[in-house]
Amino acid sequence: MSGNKMDDIYRVQRHFYDFTRKPYLLGRDVLICELDPPPAGRVLEIGCGTARNLLRISRRYPRAICFGVDISAEMLLTARASIAREKKNDRVWVDQADATSLDPVRLFGVGQFDRVILSYTLSMIPDWERTLRHAAQLLTPGGSLHVADFGDQAGLPCWFRDLLFGWLKIFSVTPRLTLRDRLPVIAGALGCGYRFRNLYRGYVALAELSAPAVPVP
Repeated sequence: MSGNKMDDIYRVQRHFYDFTRKPYLLGRDVLICELDPPPAGRVLEIGCGTARNLLRISRRYPRAICFGVDISAEMLLTARASIAREKKNDRVWVDQADATSLDPVRLFGVGQFDRVILSYTLSMIPDWERTLRHAAQLLTPGGSLHVADFGDQAGLPCWFRDLLFGWLKIFSVTPRLTLRDRLPVIAGALGCGYRFRNLYRGYVALAELSAPAVPVP
């Protein structure tokens, strides 16, 4: 989805985005609790939106150095205001970039990260597999990539799945139902380990890619 389209969507929504998403963007705080970056570790969120997750990470892991990118300039207005309000300008930085081609060295002067997260991001990016591969290549040796997104809803009633997916489609959100199958393929190509879990009867999909401690030659 282009930056202009995202700006059109979020120009107004950014003002109440976090309040309205809290009831259904589940699993984000599970991801944050399990993140456990090393002391003074670098954390990158791709699709950081309002910086809600980055600020929670910074509070939970106060020694972490956090970075975020988003394609929407409108969302970044809210993100920067929130960062300034919490006086986190020395620990949290955000900038505008496309997830499929972001260059963190150009943006932040940093090329690798101990943790990379994509929280309800893959379902909004058409070329989501390319994004996943690119994100994994930004990991430090021994680093890990963490994904939270909509799952297949397999343990929930069919009517609920149909209603949810129909509603998400209005906002150009497409749950990546092949993530579970594609994850080991992507991990194998990159020499990474992987883990996949469903939470809340399939409402949430949590996925991880872990880079080898020694870079693959």
